[in-house]
Amino acid sequence: MDTVGVVGLGTMGAGIAEVFARSGLRVVAVEITAEALDRGRATLARSTDRAVARGRLSAADRDALVERITFAVGLPALTEVDLVIEAVPERLDLKRRLFAELDRICRPGAILASNTSSLSVTEIAVATGRPDRVIGMHFFNPAPVMKLVEVVRTVTTSAEAVGAVQALCARLGKVGVTIADRAGFVANALLFGYLNQAVAMVESGYATREEIDTAMRLGAGLPMGPLTLLDLIGLDTAYEILETMYRRGGRDRRHAPVPLLRQMVTAGLLGRKSGQGFYAYERPGSATVVPDGRTPAAAPADGGRPVRRIGIVGTGDPADRLGDLFGQAGYDVLVTPPEQLGGLADADLVVEAVADELAVKRALFAELAEVCKPEVLLATTTGTLPVIDVAMAARQPAEVVGLHLLDPTRAGALVEIVRTVRTSAEAVATARTVCAGLGRTGVVCGDRAGFVVNALLFPYLNDAVRMLEASYASADDIDHAMTLGCGYPAGPFDVLDAVGPAVVLRIQRALYRESREPGLAPAPLLEQLVTAGRRFRDPAAD
Repeated sequence: MDTVGVVGLGTMGAGIAEVFARSGLRVVAVEITAEALDRGRATLARSTDRAVARGRLSAADRDALVERITFAVGLPALTEVDLVIEAVPERLDLKRRLFAELDRICRPGAILASNTSSLSVTEIAVATGRPDRVIGMHFFNPAPVMKLVEVVRTVTTSAEAVGAVQALCARLGKVGVTIADRAGFVANALLFGYLNQAVAMVESGYATREEIDTAMRLGAGLPMGPLTLLDLIGLDTAYEILETMYRRGGRDRRHAPVPLLRQMVTAGLLGRKSGQGFYAYERPGSATVVPDGRTPAAAPADGGRPVRRIGIVGTGDPADRLGDLFGQAGYDVLVTPPEQLGGLADADLVVEAVADELAVKRALFAELAEVCKPEVLLATTTGTLPVIDVAMAARQPAEVVGLHLLDPTRAGALVEIVRTVRTSAEAVATARTVCAGLGRTGVVCGDRAGFVVNALLFPYLNDAVRMLEASYASADDIDHAMTLGCGYPAGPFDVLDAVGPAVVLRIQRALYRESREPGLAPAPLLEQLVTAGRRFRDPAAD
């Protein structure tokens, strides 16, 4: 291929045009009006100027890149291109009309590609007389930076067209993952169920936007929280993708847009592009967040009762690690086995670190209620059990919280502070202060299976297993989609093997039992691997 066309010069289209021109291809960049063309030219100029300022592109290379792009109004400019890719709004009727027109204008051998992120490429292809030369090329934002391209073949796409586009991706320096035409492809099918669930947490008041975003950045290592990401994507775009995935993907309720999302779109709260979404921004298009007073920020880490003496109940690891953590923070710490609780009579906080079994924890908390002073704060470290079931064994359930420490050995790590329907505000404030004293970030959430991090992370992992189980994509391609397309630090199968399939299965079962949501039922393949004692990349499985 020597010359490619790009239709639509919004953020994605301008970025795709830049990618092609950087690789030495001639580009014909098309818009429907002169005004839209000027905006697209300005978008591309900002991107390339920014690359020069950051040392990623020389001024001479930028000038040569721009020279390779011809800007034009109207589709007739595309008569001689070898491939044309559209990046127009995600509306099936619009794309079908566009492809019918491209079919008429472009030379017979040209490949017609769509950058759609969720629509059926097949339904677009049949609007043309050359469905064998229609394909999906889903770039990720920002296109000049993100390495992934989802190459979407339909049942009519020819092997020649697929091979040509795969070769083009390699020439562009991109990783092309070739997949079939199904709702959401790989990345969005995994990403948007997670994003939708995060919106549901905000809608229900389970946790604030800041706490959810902080939990997923610090607890799951993601580059940004789900609500910040939705503002970046655009809430209207997210809504349309979810609607499409719900209709085309088997009507899974997890992809049915949460009512809050629809309401925000209706109100014009679209995210960064409008200047306000889940967060408020300095101006439309800005990334700088300003206080807006709509959603209360996380409470400051102060207040509550003073805590000086801390008891840790348990033997070995993790009790010893918790003892070291609190001791290094300057607290007076006593680590004691469950059989010797007498020394805890004057403790201000007692943290249990015993087996994660309900009967064991309930028996322990009943004993602690007899031994400790009335105003002691009691904390369970469970990551899987309902905190209220443990709290009700104590004399004062109002003084019981969950303290779920994720990676307790790492400074700045996350602590999920779990409040039950009986937990007092003073107990929560005390727990916040203690977490701050440890140098940890505490986020407060309700008492539901998985709390925040696991409730959002594990269904995403389970969805990845279902995708592998259906032979839609390989584990490597799915991991590439999430690391190269979404900027995740690790793909879902790397995470599954690091956490352990048995742990994922146990928590996924808890999520399913609590919600009875069919989409949360553990994938049979996950259950089979746990039964076999294997991981997803277990050498013994080869």
